[in-house]
Amino acid sequence: MKRDLIFLTGFMASGKSTIGPILANTIGWDFLDLDKVIEEKTNKKIVEIFKEYGEEYFRKLESQTLKELTKLSKHVISLGGGTIESEDNLNQMKKSGILVYLETSPEAAYRRLRFKRDRPALLFDDKEPTKEEFLNRINTILNRRLKYYNQADLKINTDNKPVGITVDKLVKILRKDFHIEEN
Repeated sequence: MKRDLIFLTGFMASGKSTIGPILANTIGWDFLDLDKVIEEKTNKKIVEIFKEYGEEYFRKLESQTLKELTKLSKHVISLGGGTIESEDNLNQMKKSGILVYLETSPEAAYRRLRFKRDRPALLFDDKEPTKEEFLNRINTILNRRLKYYNQADLKINTDNKPVGITVDKLVKILRKDFHIEEN
């Protein structure tokens, strides 16, 4: 089993893009953000791809790009929040690396996302959602994804924890339980 890739999954704003590069730097690996790779590949923002071509097109592009990235080694890869909703993607990640679920509560996600308008799943038809509407949307998406997130090799809660503490804890577990060594 290949173990020289680490995939970070979790809900939007769980810390994947923040923790990923710090984790990679700490263990001496490279870092990639799947969404950024797709944006560079297409010369379009994710939200534009969704608007122009739809979610189904985006998910195919995402799966194809993920498959390409699984051929790499010694990389930490942060995923889009919904990447894991595909059984094929999940299986691909599980066989090619370590899947880490960065868990966050709906309330923490709300605090981190309430002013962001670049997440296709959180667009509300050009109106400002109430806190209740926003939390309902978060809970709906999160509940749909939990069965996938819970198949991760490792789960770390990122609510109300400084990034450095989370990375330190993650590195200790990766070294002890998964024998990840620094480069």
